[in-house]
Amino acid sequence: MRYVILLRGVNVGGVKVKMLELRELLEERGYRDVATVLASGNALVSSDASAARVKADVEAALRDRFGYDAWVHVLTTDALRAIVDAYPFERGREGWHDYVLVAPDPDVRRQLLERELDPARERAAEGEGVVYWTVPKGDTIDSQLGRTIGKAAFAPHLTSRNVNTLERLLR
Repeated sequence: MRYVILLRGVNVGGVKVKMLELRELLEERGYRDVATVLASGNALVSSDASAARVKADVEAALRDRFGYDAWVHVLTTDALRAIVDAYPFERGREGWHDYVLVAPDPDVRRQLLERELDPARERAAEGEGVVYWTVPKGDTIDSQLGRTIGKAAFAPHLTSRNVNTLERLLR
């Protein structure tokens, strides 16, 4: 099975994981066809293990090697393709970012979506295991949803990626 591994919170806030070191770690753990994309904690691997087993293994390996509370999200490339293809907002609008918040837990998605958003500043919609989000450039961190996803309580439960990054993972 071909998987996409999305690390949460690396190379920001003091947690440094070089992509070469990540690739080496994944290869040492027995994953095949390992590739990293960008410097923000994105990897592709092949494995016969289940997504849940890959998630548990990679989180433990990252904690052991790099000494931080590692959280990752593991999706098949087919699932990621379906998520990207279902993006509900107009893509590539001038001055806007298009994001996917990977949040497998329905309660987490509910908490994110119950926020009252100003549609002139940001919009969100639920997808399969994700929340789709669009926000003007420059407002990401200060927006209602941006402030929410930055809270420590959400760290183990979600990660965000620009849709352009997700498309790069699928090439």
